[in-house]
Amino acid sequence: MQSLIRACHILKTFRDQSECLRLTDIVVRSGLNKTTALRMLSTLVQCELLIRVGDTKYKLGIRPLGRPRYRFGYGMQSAEFGFSRAVTQSLQRSAAAADIELLILDNEDSSRVALRNADTFVRERVDLVVESQTDTRIAGQISTRFRAASIPVIALEIPHPQTIFYGANNSQAGLIAGRFLARWAEAHWQGHVDELLLLELPKAGQVPNTRILGSMLGVIERLVWLSERQIKILRTSGHYENTVALTRAHLRRSSSERILVAAINDPCALGALQAFRDAGREEHCAIVGHNASPDAHAELGRKGSRLIGSVGYFPERYGEGVIPLALDLLAGRAVPPATFVRHEMVTQSNLRAFYPSNS
Repeated sequence: MQSLIRACHILKTFRDQSECLRLTDIVVRSGLNKTTALRMLSTLVQCELLIRVGDTKYKLGIRPLGRPRYRFGYGMQSAEFGFSRAVTQSLQRSAAAADIELLILDNEDSSRVALRNADTFVRERVDLVVESQTDTRIAGQISTRFRAASIPVIALEIPHPQTIFYGANNSQAGLIAGRFLARWAEAHWQGHVDELLLLELPKAGQVPNTRILGSMLGVIERLVWLSERQIKILRTSGHYENTVALTRAHLRRSSSERILVAAINDPCALGALQAFRDAGREEHCAIVGHNASPDAHAELGRKGSRLIGSVGYFPERYGEGVIPLALDLLAGRAVPPATFVRHEMVTQSNLRAFYPSNS
């Protein structure tokens, strides 16, 4: 009975499942002498009620009654984007199934807000953070905050220093988009293209923008005669309204009648499409986006739309990959530095096969 009471004293010294304590901390909090505490710790580790962390620390191996197994922070890119909302819903489902509390903060596609949210996660002492923000200029600052607090991070879509990456294989996704655009031009315009318009997102940095490079390479590997002067680039903010304005301005300068458009994401693809419609020139374009997010489903389902496709990232499945990866990371199991989603081209003809509810 005395041994059981002592074991309970030790287990009660841990405030939560994430806390790691040294032998000296446990002695102070429990009131036990060092020899007794060490003997009890060895028994509790053997019974898997405690976990040894390194050579000198211990943490709970069981979940306190009435508490979730872990508490994760999730900094969503922005509730404005359908892709982000779909990722969030997927993470919520998978976290709930794994008995994980998910603290969700909206980064609002703002560097200032993302930094503020990172500070909140640190104060809240979450066990792990899933970070989704697009500004590479602050990626290092965010990583430093979490590293100082010993909080592991899984970064979605935009790589952050010394974190685990989960998201797009951007060069592959770009090639899929470019090749599809080129085949469409061959089938509908006999391969005659006046202009290739690339809609990039500079603040996201080099890695995500390789999808735009891949799109260009995918087009010119088939339409080999396309010259450098026929390739135009617009530097967008990644948002719909901004892309509408930029594309309208471009169309006032361009008299091209066969324009292929490769957009960094679906909001940009839809913004460009709206600009062509406003100019009465929708038949002059063929547009491919990225993400195949809910934003694009309605347009893809519209007969005759010049949004001819979007590379699928399947955000509704992200939780199924991210949550198990996070649990492996916290358990000390080996995890790959980068996990890429599988991409497929979602088009007007196969939309219902991927998303049967979009009828």
